[in-house]
Amino acid sequence: MIRILIAEDVRILRETLVAVLRLEDDFDVVAAAASGNEIVPAALQHRPDVAVLDIDLPGVDGLTAAAELRQRLPECRILILTGLGKPGNLRRAVAARVNGFMIKDAPAQQLINAVRRVAVGERVVDPQLALAALEMPDNPLSPREAEILKRHAAGASAADVAAEMHLSYGTVRNYLASAVTKLGARNRVDAAHIAAEAGWL
Repeated sequence: MIRILIAEDVRILRETLVAVLRLEDDFDVVAAAASGNEIVPAALQHRPDVAVLDIDLPGVDGLTAAAELRQRLPECRILILTGLGKPGNLRRAVAARVNGFMIKDAPAQQLINAVRRVAVGERVVDPQLALAALEMPDNPLSPREAEILKRHAAGASAADVAAEMHLSYGTVRNYLASAVTKLGARNRVDAAHIAAEAGWL
């Protein structure tokens, strides 16, 4: 039996995934999490063979949880199942050493096959997304630029970001201007959009 943990915050999707996977004779869904914070504790308690994780979860996001799960329970294989099919997210997932990456609009049988393949040690990645990720340029932003742009995109003013990060207002403005230039953006909003779409924030 392949023991499976599901992490999906939308209740109807979570319950549907559990129901569909439980139809398979060789699958046993041992836990279902509604937030990223629940993933590692549930995995440590139930010891799944495969964790099927969404990225966009309340609390800790799925990729951050995947990286922690890899450290705490290395024998558990990780399959990302997401609606955020962006090349940057795939690259982050590869960096977190996940075993598979699938998009939510894939047919159910494709997910079932992916779980079985991941469980035996194979890697499963949507081929079109893999090609897009290979063609995507590397992140031009420094970690500090990305962090400041992320906070600004979340609604913080340059003055707010300066206070939060213990930087001068001028330094924050310089980092934002640098991010706009590096991304070839029209303005800060456009820069945040470009970076978010690429999975760099």
